[in-house]
Amino acid sequence: MKVRDVYTKGAITVTPRTSIADARRLMEEHKIRRLPVVDGDRVVGIVTQRDLLRATPSVATSLSIWEINYLLDKVRVEEIMTRDVVTVTPETSLADVAKLMIDRKIGGLPVVEDGRVVGVITESDAFRALVRLLEAGEPTAAGAHTGARA
Repeated sequence: MKVRDVYTKGAITVTPRTSIADARRLMEEHKIRRLPVVDGDRVVGIVTQRDLLRATPSVATSLSIWEINYLLDKVRVEEIMTRDVVTVTPETSLADVAKLMIDRKIGGLPVVEDGRVVGVITESDAFRALVRLLEAGEPTAAGAHTGARA
Protein backbone atom coordinates (compact mmCIF):
# COMPACT_ATOMS: atom_id res chain seq x y z
CA MET A 1 0.00 0.00 0.00
CA LYS A 2 1.26 3.47 -0.91
CA VAL A 3 0.82 6.94 0.57
CA ARG A 4 -1.37 7.86 -2.45
CA ASP A 5 -3.93 5.32 -1.23
CA VAL A 6 -4.44 6.80 2.22
CA TYR A 7 -3.16 10.36 2.70
CA THR A 8 -5.31 13.42 3.34
CA LYS A 9 -5.28 15.43 0.12
CA GLY A 10 -5.17 19.20 -0.07
CA ALA A 11 -3.01 20.22 2.87
CA ILE A 12 -3.71 23.46 4.64
CA THR A 13 -0.42 25.36 4.73
CA VAL A 14 1.00 28.55 6.19
CA THR A 15 3.93 30.76 5.25
CA PRO A 16 6.91 31.55 7.48
CA ARG A 17 5.43 35.05 8.06
CA THR A 18 2.09 33.74 9.37
CA SER A 19 1.50 34.72 12.99
CA ILE A 20 1.27 31.91 15.50
CA ALA A 21 -2.16 33.26 16.45
CA ASP A 22 -3.34 32.70 12.86
CA ALA A 23 -1.69 29.26 12.76
CA ARG A 24 -3.52 28.30 15.94
CA ARG A 25 -6.84 29.53 14.52
CA LEU A 26 -6.32 27.43 11.38
CA MET A 27 -5.57 24.33 13.44
CA GLU A 28 -8.64 24.83 15.61
CA GLU A 29 -10.90 25.64 12.66
CA HIS A 30 -9.84 22.59 10.65
CA LYS A 31 -9.28 20.28 13.65
CA ILE A 32 -5.69 19.51 12.65
CA ARG A 33 -2.47 19.29 14.67
CA ARG A 34 0.18 20.29 12.15
CA LEU A 35 0.66 22.73 9.30
CA PRO A 36 3.31 22.48 6.59
CA VAL A 37 5.13 25.79 6.19
CA VAL A 38 5.72 26.77 2.57
CA ASP A 39 7.65 29.53 0.86
CA GLY A 40 6.14 29.69 -2.61
CA ASP A 41 5.71 26.01 -3.44
CA ARG A 42 8.70 24.80 -1.43
CA VAL A 43 8.28 23.17 2.00
CA VAL A 44 10.52 25.01 4.47
CA GLY A 45 9.19 23.63 7.74
CA ILE A 46 6.30 22.32 9.78
CA VAL A 47 4.56 23.80 12.81
CA THR A 48 2.63 21.61 15.25
CA GLN A 49 0.27 22.14 18.14
CA ARG A 50 3.14 21.25 20.44
CA ASP A 51 5.28 24.03 18.89
CA LEU A 52 2.46 26.49 19.50
CA LEU A 53 2.00 25.38 23.10
CA ARG A 54 5.71 25.87 23.79
CA ALA A 55 5.56 29.37 22.31
CA THR A 56 2.46 30.40 24.27
CA PRO A 57 2.84 32.06 27.67
CA SER A 58 1.93 29.93 30.68
CA VAL A 59 -1.43 30.40 32.38
CA ALA A 60 0.60 31.49 35.40
CA THR A 61 1.85 34.57 33.53
CA SER A 62 1.15 38.04 34.84
CA LEU A 63 0.27 39.24 31.34
CA SER A 64 -3.30 40.19 30.55
CA ILE A 65 -5.21 38.35 27.83
CA TRP A 66 -4.80 41.41 25.57
CA GLU A 67 -1.04 41.40 26.07
CA ILE A 68 -0.88 37.68 25.35
CA ASN A 69 -2.94 38.07 22.16
CA TYR A 70 -0.75 41.00 21.09
CA LEU A 71 2.38 38.87 21.54
CA LEU A 72 0.87 35.90 19.69
CA ASP A 73 0.08 38.19 16.76
CA LYS A 74 3.70 39.40 16.68
CA VAL A 75 5.47 36.01 16.81
CA ARG A 76 5.83 34.42 13.38
CA VAL A 77 5.69 30.73 12.50
CA GLU A 78 9.28 30.90 11.20
CA GLU A 79 10.46 31.56 14.76
CA ILE A 80 9.04 28.31 16.17
CA MET A 81 8.70 25.88 13.24
CA THR A 82 10.74 22.73 12.75
CA ARG A 83 13.01 23.46 9.79
CA ASP A 84 14.41 19.98 9.17
CA VAL A 85 11.07 18.68 7.91
CA VAL A 86 10.74 15.10 6.72
CA THR A 87 8.53 14.67 3.66
CA VAL A 88 7.24 11.73 1.64
CA THR A 89 5.82 11.33 -1.86
CA PRO A 90 2.57 9.70 -2.95
CA GLU A 91 4.66 6.71 -4.09
CA THR A 92 6.27 6.11 -0.67
CA SER A 93 5.19 2.80 0.84
CA LEU A 94 3.01 2.89 3.93
CA ALA A 95 5.55 0.63 5.67
CA ASP A 96 8.30 3.23 5.08
CA VAL A 97 6.02 5.98 6.39
CA ALA A 98 5.27 3.98 9.54
CA LYS A 99 8.99 3.37 10.12
CA LEU A 100 9.75 7.09 9.69
CA MET A 101 6.99 8.07 12.11
CA ILE A 102 8.12 5.54 14.71
CA ASP A 103 11.85 6.20 14.38
CA ARG A 104 11.52 9.99 14.44
CA LYS A 105 8.51 10.18 16.77
CA ILE A 106 6.51 12.11 14.18
CA GLY A 107 2.71 12.11 14.03
CA GLY A 108 2.38 13.33 10.47
CA LEU A 109 4.35 14.06 7.32
CA PRO A 110 3.79 16.45 4.43
CA VAL A 111 3.23 14.66 1.12
CA VAL A 112 5.18 16.37 -1.67
CA GLU A 113 4.83 15.82 -5.41
CA ASP A 114 6.80 17.76 -8.03
CA GLY A 115 8.10 20.03 -5.25
CA ARG A 116 4.60 21.03 -4.04
CA VAL A 117 2.73 19.99 -0.91
CA VAL A 118 -0.27 17.95 -2.04
CA GLY A 119 -1.39 16.67 1.34
CA VAL A 120 -0.43 15.23 4.70
CA ILE A 121 -0.27 11.66 5.94
CA THR A 122 -0.95 11.21 9.65
CA GLU A 123 -1.04 8.41 12.18
CA SER A 124 -4.82 8.43 11.80
CA ASP A 125 -4.54 7.88 8.04
CA ALA A 126 -2.18 4.94 8.64
CA PHE A 127 -4.50 3.42 11.26
CA ARG A 128 -7.53 3.77 8.95
CA ALA A 129 -5.56 1.90 6.27
CA LEU A 130 -4.63 -0.81 8.77
CA VAL A 131 -8.27 -1.21 9.82
CA ARG A 132 -9.32 -1.53 6.14
CA LEU A 133 -6.66 -4.20 5.58
CA LEU A 134 -7.68 -6.10 8.69
CA GLU A 135 -11.37 -5.91 7.82
CA ALA A 136 -10.67 -7.08 4.26
CA GLY A 137 -9.20 -10.28 5.69
CA GLU A 138 -11.75 -10.54 8.51
CA PRO A 139 -13.64 -13.72 7.52
CA THR A 140 -10.48 -15.84 7.76
CA ALA A 141 -9.18 -14.05 10.83
CA ALA A 142 -12.57 -14.13 12.55
CA GLY A 143 -12.89 -17.86 11.94
CA ALA A 144 -9.46 -18.47 13.43
CA HIS A 145 -10.28 -16.40 16.50
CA THR A 146 -13.70 -17.91 17.14
CA GLY A 147 -12.39 -21.40 17.51
CA ALA A 148 -13.42 -22.63 14.05
CA ARG A 149 -11.42 -25.63 12.93
CA ALA A 150 -10.13 -26.36 9.48
